[in-house]
Amino acid sequence: MAKNSVAIIGTSRLAEELFQLSRDKGFAATLHPDADGIAASASLVVETRAAADKKKKEILKRLDADLPHSSVLLTSCAGSPTTRIASWTARPERVVGFASFYPLQEKRVIELSAGLRTQEASLKEAENLFRTLGKEPVRVKDGSGLIFPRILSLIINEAARSLDEGVAQAEEIDVAMRLGTNYPVGPLRWADQIGLNEVLAVLEGLQQETGEERYRPAPLLKKMVLAGWLGESAGRGFYSYTESKVTK
Repeated sequence: MAKNSVAIIGTSRLAEELFQLSRDKGFAATLHPDADGIAASASLVVETRAAADKKKKEILKRLDADLPHSSVLLTSCAGSPTTRIASWTARPERVVGFASFYPLQEKRVIELSAGLRTQEASLKEAENLFRTLGKEPVRVKDGSGLIFPRILSLIINEAARSLDEGVAQAEEIDVAMRLGTNYPVGPLRWADQIGLNEVLAVLEGLQQETGEERYRPAPLLKKMVLAGWLGESAGRGFYSYTESKVTK
């Protein structure tokens, strides 16, 4: 894989972080909000949109049509299994799924998943990319959210339900979980860092995939996303953010 041929697609904090990390590791990486402007010579494209929505499908179909057959498409499977995403393309053998949450810099492991038709060569190229970025890739079973994003999203969802039901205030919930479980940060503050829309995408993907009630997003979480209260990046989530100061 040529070091100057990596294109990253997305507008999230995760996309920006992947772009900066790639540049720091010597890649002549490019960052794009969508499928426009990507060089036809790109051998690997990292698409980071979490939600399995119409926009994501359009991006994948466009990339599949425009890029050479040898290019690998690495796509976020936070909101949908890799096999489903790959079915939107004419060459599903080159589609590899990954799932992670912002911030990525401090994480040592990155989870990858193969669709039913993903080729081994495509997986290896994705693994090589992340190893170059200083991460240890691990292969996990195909499914929405994979491991870490899935489990953390469920914890955040329950914390949001507890807040909505008046069990405790946001700060009290976070202190209880941080001190009681030695989490690095409380779940609601963590959600604000990640982006509430990213968490919601995982939960909705799991509910659609399995049909199980346990994945139903908390009503408060859905309302906050609809209101644009996505967390740190928007200036407001479960907490308010003004001049880098966190307030209730």
